[in-house]
Amino acid sequence: MTNVIDPNAIPTTDSSAGWQPDPNHPRRRPPWIKVRAPHGENYQRVYGLMREQQLHTVCEEAQCPNLGECWGRGTATFLMMGDTCTRSCGFCDIKTGRPSPLDWAEPNRVAESVRALGLRHVVITSVNRDERKDGGAPIFAMVIRRIRQLQPGCSIEVLIPDFKGSEAALKIVMDAQPEILNHNVETVPRLFRKVQPQDHYEWAMATLENAKKMDPLVLTKSGIMVGLGETFDEVVEVMRDLADRGVDILTIGQYLQPSKQHLAVERYYTPDEFDRFIVIGKDMGFKWVESGPLVRSSYRADQQVRELSKLNFIHTRPAVEQTD
Repeated sequence: MTNVIDPNAIPTTDSSAGWQPDPNHPRRRPPWIKVRAPHGENYQRVYGLMREQQLHTVCEEAQCPNLGECWGRGTATFLMMGDTCTRSCGFCDIKTGRPSPLDWAEPNRVAESVRALGLRHVVITSVNRDERKDGGAPIFAMVIRRIRQLQPGCSIEVLIPDFKGSEAALKIVMDAQPEILNHNVETVPRLFRKVQPQDHYEWAMATLENAKKMDPLVLTKSGIMVGLGETFDEVVEVMRDLADRGVDILTIGQYLQPSKQHLAVERYYTPDEFDRFIVIGKDMGFKWVESGPLVRSSYRADQQVRELSKLNFIHTRPAVEQTD
């Protein structure tokens, strides 16, 4: 996964370490952050399919820097339940407001798109739907089962909200048996009120811990953003909390400010620091650590699954018989 690094060479916890933004140009990025421009036949194919099926992707709504690379490889992360979130996180570019009613035909359109793209692994996420007691969990269950019908053998990764800590909502998703259950903790406990004021660290940890209890065969996954004012040691503490709860896959990436209205970047971590997170994470027992400046929760998820499958860590669920 990375070059051999001395695990004892831990960087300072001083928040001034690493590359610093120019105060005259606070959004100027360091030279190692390079975004690939969207282009190519696969990109056009994915773009056209999303428009045709009236679907949203987190790639577009959250201004993911990897959109060009991922769509160019013919992959995308589906965003379900609309493009309006009931929460107002300081880092996220998805709009906040009162969402439209759920579209119960959406899971079928997503599954049809998965089949059209010929995907062997798919990542599905959603906005928060806090106006519903179940948080929209049935939509996740429906799309998992429909993909199993239309694209047998495709492994399914769901990146879910915390459902306000509801075990009943989580169980609806887990009963559909996704191969990977992902919920991002996003940041360190000290910054939760600033970064995601309507979320709770305890909800995030309980979601991941309960998912593993409900289905020991599921792989659990979580992600952390850095550069929001946390220290290196605080990130390591969150990693330890996740490892203690049996989380299997961890992603760590650099926060990038979507607009002037969002939280500012406090500092940019260096590639060496991201590599050190990999070393520390592997030592903690994570099965996979994806860490780098442009890493996002679903970045290269299909490649992760291929490698984990070689190690017999992925438990592929049986296909569902079609009823129509």
